[in-house]
Formats: sequence, C-alpha cells, structure tokens
Amino acid sequence: MSEKDGGPAFPRVEPETANEGMRSYFGMTLRDYFAAKALEGIFANANTYPTTEQHFNNITEGAYKAADAMLKAREQ
Repeated sequence: MSEKDGGPAFPRVEPETANEGMRSYFGMTLRDYFAAKALEGIFANANTYPTTEQHFNNITEGAYKAADAMLKAREQ
C-alpha cells in the first residue's frame, strides 16, 4: 500500500497471542473502498448496468477515476 492508494481503508491492530506482539490487518485500500462506493451509486441506476465487457470496463475505470478524485480532494 502506498500514499497514492490512500493507505488502508479499515486498518486495525490486534494482540498476537503466540508471541505477545501486535499484528496489523490492512484489508482493502482507501482507493478500492472509494471505487466500490462509486460503483454502488452507478449500479443503483439500472440504466447504467453494463451489458458488454467494454461497458463494464468503462464503468469500473470511471469508478477508479472518481476514487482518485476523492483521494486528491482529501489532500486539500
């Protein structure tokens, strides 16, 4: 994960019982989370549901462009 992807969306640190250390769980990136939320909105409109692979590719690319814009807005 990097600063470009926003870092982890839901990081958590839990005790590791085996050696008394701490274990981190990062899961998806903030960029992935934002893209997923954008896709929810897009798919809420039945008229935008993809009917071809190219249509689906265009929609998912758009979702990541929206996610990138959200990450950029967070920097300001």
